[in-house]
Amino acid sequence: MNLEKMTAIEISNAIKNKEISVCDVVNNTIQNIEKNEEKFNCYVSIDKEDALKQAQLIQERIDNGELNDSPLAGIPIAVKDNICTKDRLTSCSSKMLSNFKPTYNATVVERIKNAGMVIIGKANMDEFAMGSTTETSHYGITKNPWNLNRVPGGSSGGSAAAVASNEAVISLGSDTGGSIRQPSSFCGVTGLKPTYGSVSRYGLVAFASSLDQIGPIGRDAMDCAALFSIISGKDEKDATSMDFEKFSYDEIKNSGLKGVKIGVPKSYFGEGLSESVKEKIYEAIEKYKELGAEIEEFDLDIVKYAVPTYYIIACAEACSNLSRYDGIKYGFSAPSKNLIETFVKSRSEGFGLEVKRRIMLGNFVLSSGYYDAYYNKALKAKKLIQDAFFKAFEKYDFIIGPVAPDVAPEIGANLSDPLKMYMADIYTVMINIAGVPALSIPCGFDKNNMPVGLQLIGKPFGEKTILSAAYEYQQNTDFHKQSSPLV
Repeated sequence: MNLEKMTAIEISNAIKNKEISVCDVVNNTIQNIEKNEEKFNCYVSIDKEDALKQAQLIQERIDNGELNDSPLAGIPIAVKDNICTKDRLTSCSSKMLSNFKPTYNATVVERIKNAGMVIIGKANMDEFAMGSTTETSHYGITKNPWNLNRVPGGSSGGSAAAVASNEAVISLGSDTGGSIRQPSSFCGVTGLKPTYGSVSRYGLVAFASSLDQIGPIGRDAMDCAALFSIISGKDEKDATSMDFEKFSYDEIKNSGLKGVKIGVPKSYFGEGLSESVKEKIYEAIEKYKELGAEIEEFDLDIVKYAVPTYYIIACAEACSNLSRYDGIKYGFSAPSKNLIETFVKSRSEGFGLEVKRRIMLGNFVLSSGYYDAYYNKALKAKKLIQDAFFKAFEKYDFIIGPVAPDVAPEIGANLSDPLKMYMADIYTVMINIAGVPALSIPCGFDKNNMPVGLQLIGKPFGEKTILSAAYEYQQNTDFHKQSSPLV
């Protein structure tokens, strides 16, 4: 039984049918980690002993029939290092929280544990989720499983690379401006950024509270749908979480594409989009036409305001959220002579360059004299972006386009040019501003055999629609089944 060629759902079904045990699956994942981790650096921490203990307990629950309704019972999962896990390191890949072990689990962690999933480790990420390459981690760079000289994307680079390298069957990431979709695109896996409020943020270390959302990264759309069905739903601990009509993960197989109307924004295909990515996106659009969908181009000129709007709002919220790390209550504390020196030295030494940059930007746009000029204007632009999407969804079932302007860049290429790194988020940040769901699926490879991702953008709480469309596409292509020769 080749577990690397099976989806999470297929593996879970094999466990329930007694074709393989949970311990066998966990041991297989541990072996892959031992073989590949030094090469890729997907994890901040791994607890093999605890994972095997979890596996034994979950096997008993499966044997007792307790987990018959869980589609992912027995599946090893990587959890991004900014999602709280009780008594286990949750460092946000930072020096500031390098000794932080929460006293509670995030709601999503409680839900995956209740569903019989095995937490294999905490995945590497950009420090405090601030970055697009996983190069800002205190624990070193994660490398792309398709090419060791390239980044895996970020900030959920470890979560995406772990799935692509078979160091996890499935994973959890978080997405503030593309941090699930972009690394999924770069690593050739499938990643879902859910509707804001559909998944509890309780226990997610905040970057920008109005934009953050936890979501799944898996081998295909069905795996993402299954994990979304487990983690989604109202949570009394999160006032921003909402009630909505949930769907069973296997319902995405029954929709089809006949009569479905797909909008293609013209502005997504202008200057800055590489020819190789453009070619693969157009090929995917043609495939959707073949499958019965109606395709129509439309204007979404508001895209030009997306990046500045996002970075003003995100940095403003980040500087507020990160003010709690003062060297007093918890986290890193620098030796100092007095209280003021404690604040200054702890924050100066505890935060990395990119985090400091965003704190400074946030304080600037919120400062007296600039608040109206920047932050208030950004909030008005946010409303315009939301209205533009809602207007488009009056006509289209979902929107399609690229995830990123190019394939994964080489290590160091974007980190030295922050503006270039920020502009690379142009196709993803609008979705977080609008609060709608979006999905990245593999749609081909460039001439260097680097994965290209296709983005499907849905209506609020329209996860079923975009997951169904992704399922149909993946039933008729095999890009999501391709493996890197390095794995």
